[in-house]
Amino acid sequence: MQELISLDELNISSVSVVTRKYIEEDGVKYFVGDIHRRAYVNSESGRADISKDLSEPYLSAVMNIWGDTPIVPEPEIDNHDE
Repeated sequence: MQELISLDELNISSVSVVTRKYIEEDGVKYFVGDIHRRAYVNSESGRADISKDLSEPYLSAVMNIWGDTPIVPEPEIDNHDE
């Protein structure tokens, strides 16, 4: 079984990574299972997550668009009990 990876809506602040599994018989791809989609944002934690999850050359393609600096701030965590 093989995997097809697509970088959907890649821009400077985010990307959606779409993966589909398939088998190929006589030159025809037959997709099996569900489509998996995961969104990442160009933040410090988003960069760490995508670096763990995405293989080359896809990771380099994303980082080429995102550049060297995260542009999405990390969400603030509210530690107050209400």
